Amino acid sequence: MQTINIHEAKTHLSRLVEAAAKGESFIIAKAGKPMVRVVALDAPEPQARRRIGFMAGQITVPDDFDRMGKVEIAALFDGDA
Repeated sequence: MQTINIHEAKTHLSRLVEAAAKGESFIIAKAGKPMVRVVALDAPEPQARRRIGFMAGQITVPDDFDRMGKVEIAALFDGDA
């Protein structure tokens, strides 16, 4: 994505708007710091990041999960290790 300084954006606004309308989004920066992103109105919205349950159906948990390592853990707490 192209970054344009605000002064250059003011100078070439018509050209930049045409490019954005064709799908070429860009960022306008002030003193090198990004301020806004310009995109076409009909551009698809970025999908929200989905975190909870993102691996649903891709992993399985063993039935004895809560008992795994029980002997080893008990040995660590009893000082037998």
